[in-house]
Amino acid sequence: QVQLEESGGGSVQVGGSLRLSCTYSRDTYRRNCMGWFRQAPGKEREAVVSIDSDGRTRTAEPVKGRFTISQDNAKNSLYLHMNSLKPDDTAMYYCAARDLPYDGGWYSCFVEAFMTYWGKGILVTVSS
Repeated sequence: QVQLEESGGGSVQVGGSLRLSCTYSRDTYRRNCMGWFRQAPGKEREAVVSIDSDGRTRTAEPVKGRFTISQDNAKNSLYLHMNSLKPDDTAMYYCAARDLPYDGGWYSCFVEAFMTYWGKGILVTVSS
């Protein structure tokens, strides 16, 4: 089992920055990859940025050059660094994790349907 909890959301003006944090607890034997997703009002949830099983990151086109992901395993934390925020970035942001097998294969954490565990989400509002 993996438990996830997001923090750091809130309201920010256009052009501002926020850092979201996701603290997680999991059994030490587990192998996971993780990512951030978001759901804007009236829209479907979408991937934002992930760290896949090979350690490489994938970033959605609308946030490329503005959002980055980082992970600190010593602190059991995943971060989403958001810069140059726009009104279109207003959404609930979710941290998610995917259980991975120990088979050496490559697995993506950029697809919502692949994810095993989800945080409750945190709201980010960008206003002009």
